[in-house]
Amino acid sequence: MSHIPVFPITMRSILKFVLLFFLTLQASAQYTIRDPDAIPLHGKWQFAMDPRKAGEQKGWYKEAAPGGRNWDQVTVPHCFSSDPRYLFYTGIAWYKKQFPWQVQAGKRVLLHFDASYYATTVWINDKKAGTHEGGYTPFSFDITDLLKSGENQLVVSVDNDTWQEGTIPGSKDGDSANDPFMGWINYGGLIRPVYLTVEPEVYLRNIKVESEPDLEKGTARIRVKAFVRNASGQPAAPKWTVQIRQQDRPVNLVWKNKGESVAAGSEGIWEAEATVRQADVRLWQLDDPHLYQARVALGGDTLKTRFGIRKVEVKDAKLLLNGTPLKLAGANRVVDYPQLGSLEPDWVVEKDFRLMKEAGMEFHRLTHYTPSERIYDLADEYGMLIISEAGNWQLTPKQMDSDVFRTKFKKQFVEMAERDWNHPSVIAYSVGNEYASDHPAGQRWTKDLIAFARETDPTRLYTFASMRLNAMQKKPDEEASQYVDFVCTNTYGNHAKVLDNIHMLYPDKPILISEWGVRADAAGGESAQARHIEDVVKEIRKRPYVIGASWWSYNDYQSRHVGTNPNGFRPWGLVGPDREPRPAYVTYRKEMAPLTLEKVRWAPGGQGRHILTVRVTARPDFPAYPLKKYRLKGAGSDLLIPDLQPGQSAEIAVPVTGFDKALTLEVWKPSGVPILKETLSLTEKD
Repeated sequence: MSHIPVFPITMRSILKFVLLFFLTLQASAQYTIRDPDAIPLHGKWQFAMDPRKAGEQKGWYKEAAPGGRNWDQVTVPHCFSSDPRYLFYTGIAWYKKQFPWQVQAGKRVLLHFDASYYATTVWINDKKAGTHEGGYTPFSFDITDLLKSGENQLVVSVDNDTWQEGTIPGSKDGDSANDPFMGWINYGGLIRPVYLTVEPEVYLRNIKVESEPDLEKGTARIRVKAFVRNASGQPAAPKWTVQIRQQDRPVNLVWKNKGESVAAGSEGIWEAEATVRQADVRLWQLDDPHLYQARVALGGDTLKTRFGIRKVEVKDAKLLLNGTPLKLAGANRVVDYPQLGSLEPDWVVEKDFRLMKEAGMEFHRLTHYTPSERIYDLADEYGMLIISEAGNWQLTPKQMDSDVFRTKFKKQFVEMAERDWNHPSVIAYSVGNEYASDHPAGQRWTKDLIAFARETDPTRLYTFASMRLNAMQKKPDEEASQYVDFVCTNTYGNHAKVLDNIHMLYPDKPILISEWGVRADAAGGESAQARHIEDVVKEIRKRPYVIGASWWSYNDYQSRHVGTNPNGFRPWGLVGPDREPRPAYVTYRKEMAPLTLEKVRWAPGGQGRHILTVRVTARPDFPAYPLKKYRLKGAGSDLLIPDLQPGQSAEIAVPVTGFDKALTLEVWKPSGVPILKETLSLTEKD
């Protein structure tokens, strides 16, 4: 977009801007912001706790508020729940920052929050800019009319008390002990980037790119929707253009545009359609995640987004990507890191992503809320399938029938979908986790909210994570999974019988085990956790209708929920809180590799020159998908593995020099990720 601020041309203002720039540079560099022209407001802010909830009444948001010396200093993005000074504080906290500005005629200034947990109120120069409820989705305010030339004050109050019945997530409305505690920590604060953008009076609020390939013809249809906001005082119909690029070259398209005049103070949706010829279509695949870029220009405004051309469908109890069946492993990643809480600087996301990919985690219901967008960017770039879930965590029947809860959920869902709908990695949305789906209220929720969600984004599959299917229902209409595109079940035992019963109920629906696992401190300890993986995977491999298994959880996390250890952590993870892999991680990596590697023969030669012949086999059962351009590395060799369909094998001769008794070989994905390591004997006897 056109987001270049204009500051007063004075030496004093230049010095202020330079100072502001350098204060935000270090913090900004750690967090990816979608808009390249954004003006970050990261860095040093003033901070105060408000346990008496008196700040608004006492006017803490005013420039002339008393007690300014009592404010602490923090660095935003900031998670006050993990800050040693405010450890595990629950309640209202205040943030304050000054910044220079020059009012510009004909421009709109938007203040953006990528997420703030949980209930947020914003003031600019003593005046309220707006409020927002929801802790994991982005929101913004038009603050144009609140700004002044010179110094401006931004004040934000954030309340992380989500142990109440009226919040999503939040406590239940029953009388059971520990019901007020949700399953993870209510990390509070300005937990994701805060920034400004400058727009023309008629600007692009968002764009949505929908692509549908014709798998028989090899062509594709692209529809671009532009969400045009008119903040001026008169109707507007500016010209707009759409450009598509792949890599460094434009794709020549003939567009059919549809756009009408947008009334003053309102928003319109304009559409453009085009057909991509076969020569310009390259599908987004798991191991070939090809991306395009869409650029929409509207008057003096532009927006860019990446997207992929791919087709996701379910058919005959299979999950198909571009017509090819896939069966994949995954894991649920809880947003939690020592000393950071729910902060997700890029290095944490990239570290987790690498560990997950190396362990064969390709298909996830990531968690019960929307994590940082950086993980979706990486999933787009390296190939990964994701189910995004909005905040219904164990809502009760009374809550699900409440219009208040439904309204809050719908708002959070729309914010999630509008952020994520151009990511090809997002193949489905979930409308909740572990609610009473065998109760009439749960059935109504599932049917109604999926119907609502499809209106927002009809291009994805829809599901929810059920824990009630473990009750072995006898009829399909006894549980809300009758309304989903594929079944998600959270199952922690009796896997074979539960899976067979679900398949009996819904024979045409594929099944994802959206949660399964055992704690590292359960009977038998970490070695039993690793054996549990082997035992359950054996059962999964017998059942072709199981399309995925997402372990709970990828990482240990802090919680106050019942069953949490005295150290504050729930040790379900394949990796610990600091991401140190457990033995179960090693086992998971081996079991979830899509291929196996075994020695066929060892042929020693003269002068220390030998040949090791190995057999590479694409798993026929689980996980299973076509393997293309994988590589075998070791002993100084880098060998291309022939393309393999599930169940196919190939023998590869590996030249070896020297007199070692063993050789370690690794299999690498075409994206440059190592996924399997085996050490093979260099003797003739075994």
